[in-house]
Amino acid sequence: MQFPESWLREFCNPPLTSQQLADTLTMAGLEVEECVPVAPPFSKIVVGAIVEAEQHPNADRLRVCQVDAGTGELLQIVCGAPNARVGIKVPCAQVGAELPPGEDGKPFLIKVGKLRGVESFGMLCSARELGLSEDHGGLLELAGNAPVGQDIRAHLKLDDRLFTLKLTPNLAHCLSVYGIAREVAALTGAPLNEPVFPTLPTTHNDKLPVQVQSPDLCGRFTGRIVRGINPQAPTPAWMVERLARCGQRSVSALVDISNYVMFELGRPSHIFDLDKIHGGLQVRWGKAGETLKLLNGNTVAVDETVGVIADEQAVESLAGIMGGDATAVGDDTRNVFVEAAFWWPKAIAGRSRRYNFSTDAGHRFERGVDPQLTVEHVERITDLILQICGGQAGPIDDHIVRMPPAQPVTLRVARAAKVIGMPVTQQQCADALRRLSLPVSEGEGTVTVTPPSFRFDLQIEEDLIEEVARVIGYEQLPHTPPLAPVTAKIRPENRRGPFTLRRQLAQLGYQETINYSFVEERWERDYAGNTDPIRLLNPIASQMNVMRSSLLGSLLAVLKFNTDRKAERVRVFELGRVFRKDAAVADSDTTVAGFDQPMRVAGVAYGDESAHQWGVPARAVDFFDVKGDVQALLAPRVPTFEPAEHPALHPGRCARVRLDGQAIGFVGELHPRWRQLEGWQQAPVLFELDLPAVLGRDVPLAQPVARHQPVQRDIAVVVREAVGHAELMAAVHAAPTQGWLKQAVLFDVYRPKPGAAQTGGLAPDEKSLAVRLTLERGDANLTDAEIDATVHAVLASLAERVQARLR
Repeated sequence: MQFPESWLREFCNPPLTSQQLADTLTMAGLEVEECVPVAPPFSKIVVGAIVEAEQHPNADRLRVCQVDAGTGELLQIVCGAPNARVGIKVPCAQVGAELPPGEDGKPFLIKVGKLRGVESFGMLCSARELGLSEDHGGLLELAGNAPVGQDIRAHLKLDDRLFTLKLTPNLAHCLSVYGIAREVAALTGAPLNEPVFPTLPTTHNDKLPVQVQSPDLCGRFTGRIVRGINPQAPTPAWMVERLARCGQRSVSALVDISNYVMFELGRPSHIFDLDKIHGGLQVRWGKAGETLKLLNGNTVAVDETVGVIADEQAVESLAGIMGGDATAVGDDTRNVFVEAAFWWPKAIAGRSRRYNFSTDAGHRFERGVDPQLTVEHVERITDLILQICGGQAGPIDDHIVRMPPAQPVTLRVARAAKVIGMPVTQQQCADALRRLSLPVSEGEGTVTVTPPSFRFDLQIEEDLIEEVARVIGYEQLPHTPPLAPVTAKIRPENRRGPFTLRRQLAQLGYQETINYSFVEERWERDYAGNTDPIRLLNPIASQMNVMRSSLLGSLLAVLKFNTDRKAERVRVFELGRVFRKDAAVADSDTTVAGFDQPMRVAGVAYGDESAHQWGVPARAVDFFDVKGDVQALLAPRVPTFEPAEHPALHPGRCARVRLDGQAIGFVGELHPRWRQLEGWQQAPVLFELDLPAVLGRDVPLAQPVARHQPVQRDIAVVVREAVGHAELMAAVHAAPTQGWLKQAVLFDVYRPKPGAAQTGGLAPDEKSLAVRLTLERGDANLTDAEIDATVHAVLASLAERVQARLR
């Protein structure tokens, strides 16, 4: 909400400076984001009148002007503006004037100059050169009655200040200059100048037939016919100026009047071209298949959930949001129908966002607009139309269908003191509410308010408590330390915190990234195989329309961002939440029914395995490097890896990670299809794991130092090519070794060369694996017989489980 300070002070003018007024509003909950001057500082610029304007002798686009600047002598100024002509009044910067800073940030000083051989003693200014707007198509033309020689800041009121307020949704009654003035009067005690709505005489008895068919859409519909207007009448300069300072450009007199009353009183309205309406108007819900071309040029389809105003042939307006193009006023309009209505907030809320735009009218109606003043506001609009465009007003046609009931709300003084956090009396509460123009009745320890029609937000006791706190002043609240004991939550010893995991990943060379949980639908389909993701009803961007069920898409986007900027080595990770549909999830304090929201940790590595250096040759990061990082994250627990398939990963270079028999994630290279799609010359390697599983750890236990020497034995066995490391180790440790087998390590793999003759007793589909066994007995040294028995037990287990034979 933006408005000029001078307009506010016409309704309520407290003895406060601009900054004090801004601070007062902010501390009352009406946050002032900006309080800036209308124009940047400049000096020695006055109203000048062009008396003569002749063609420059040496330049086709320049004119030599004689300007009366009120000094008693005419100033010769060379000007290149296309609208420089005799008779107009424009801003004139005299020699020594200082214009607002340019792009270099330095003020522009006016000096005596010479343009194409002709001396120039000043400068005639455009709006852009004064910092008033971006318009630099010509000189800023002033009103014909502007006093020559008057300082331009005084003439255009450029020392006025613009207030920009950031209002919360419950402050709909402050979406107008008068509404804010009403708050200022309550906060400061300054008198409030209430607007006067004169009853205009009628000169004809014409009424437009109106039927309000949907009381749950429209509670009140007020209108009036005005005939014989001049739509091409210019909007008064004072109205154009105020609209501009509210951030609204001037369109035409009728449109400007409607916008002006909206900013002044908070009442959105609409003016129809009466001659373009077929028959009467129907206020109803839309029907499937109906369409409407709006004033902004968009054509939208309506249905049974969208309110409309229609005539006998077509839909003419989106109720409470925007009018239609077919009945818009134009230069040939002679008769109009002025409409002001009360639309139920729930009937308007969210409708404009459905069509991907928002309007000032919808913004106000979905929060609530006073239903009691539709007649008075139509009178105000009509009065301005008659003053500016002329015409003859007809009688007001007021349809009261269903008005919102006023439900009394009671405040308990003891409860207010507890919530506010400071002692308050019943008198303080009642006085604060009365200052806000709220009708108050008092009981024993209670204050009851019947909310006026402009306060839709007063529904429960806490609403009244907030109003009391606002008026008393948040700065009056005492500084009270918390009284509740603070008890640290002790983390179980077998769990580590997420920060520890982040630190470990950083030590492994990864950098943390934080990404949106909203992702492209393509990422879900390609990288997660999720064809039914959770869709957003109101995405913040069209390409972020679903919730992610995997972190991989976000990390690949980060990788793409970096490689597009010539990053050669990237290692990033993320700890974040993913979102999946799961009917088994029940509703609770931490869950939402039907949706699973687990935490994951994921990482991606790309480029060389290590930073470029002289001591180690460059080598691209591969599956086993990232697999080692995963093992380091889970250490001292030992995960197992088994071949698997994943939509985002290479079919032959992907493994499922298991821990204690449970699948906890995946690790592997990016699928060649997605690598080629993104244009990477090298395959990124990724992992994604369940965070709770990674945070778990074994509690360290003290072990006695061995008193006897361990024994090592090497065995080489021949197995099928399909036998993997995990399967081999499982067979070794399954042997009955009485606990003497302490460690088994695979240290060599031998395969026959393709096409070579059979050697060493190996078939083409076989390989030789060499395993070093470490044996140790805690109570005595192992004998040769015990060692041989243990080795034979291991070989027997290998033969039984993986069909291995001793080489």
